[in-house]
Amino acid sequence: MVDYRGGYVNYFSILAIYRFEMGRTFRSPLQSIASPVVSTILYLIVFGAAIGGRVDSIDGVSYDLYIIPGLIMLTVMTQSVSNASFGIYFPKYLGTIYEPLSAPISHWEIIMGYVGAATTKSLLLGIIVFGVAYTVVDIELFAPVTMAVFLVLTAFGFSLLGFIVGIWAKNFEQLSLVPLLILNPLIFLGGSFYSIEMLPSHFGALTMFNPMLYLISGFKWTFFGNSDVSVFISLAAIIVFCTSLLMLARWIFITGYKLRP
Repeated sequence: MVDYRGGYVNYFSILAIYRFEMGRTFRSPLQSIASPVVSTILYLIVFGAAIGGRVDSIDGVSYDLYIIPGLIMLTVMTQSVSNASFGIYFPKYLGTIYEPLSAPISHWEIIMGYVGAATTKSLLLGIIVFGVAYTVVDIELFAPVTMAVFLVLTAFGFSLLGFIVGIWAKNFEQLSLVPLLILNPLIFLGGSFYSIEMLPSHFGALTMFNPMLYLISGFKWTFFGNSDVSVFISLAAIIVFCTSLLMLARWIFITGYKLRP
């Protein structure tokens, strides 16, 4: 076994956690993959087909195309939090979390195993949603490489957030509190389905305090070449977001917050 205390990374431990979490996903494909994809397709049908024909283009982009980035981000953000939070909560709930905690592996390896699996799941869902949308709407990406960067960083950052929520939660009610009452409203009010220029001035100014606006806006830029916020600010925001959550996760393992019996 590689000794992480000597400065090496124990890739076997990361892979073991990663494979276990990915296996849990593919043991329940209807719940893990089909359900969120179908929900997103329903959004696409309702907002794109039913409402899109009654809405003028936004920034020269047809409405059915304009909502695609928001739908992808909605799926990736919510599924990242959901997958990561449930992935770490159940071992804590069952008491099996003490097995990796007592094993000769570092907290970084535990984090990367769980968060890496949740990131992979949400990226897979994001790609599936993009593929479905591509068959329905004519999509031409403005900056495909930057889009991939945004997608990976967003999936990773929100998987970290879900990982932290799963450790913090005492019960299933708290586990669903953050996604339902905090995350979902912020995503919907962050310009997922509209431009903040469409809002009255005072509401537009208030929206600038919504952190989701910067992530969604940057992702929109990779599709259309224009956005509500500078793409450089959006990139800085997602990097700060991921770094802050990494430091918080490290602090949790160092202090044993919510992990010690």
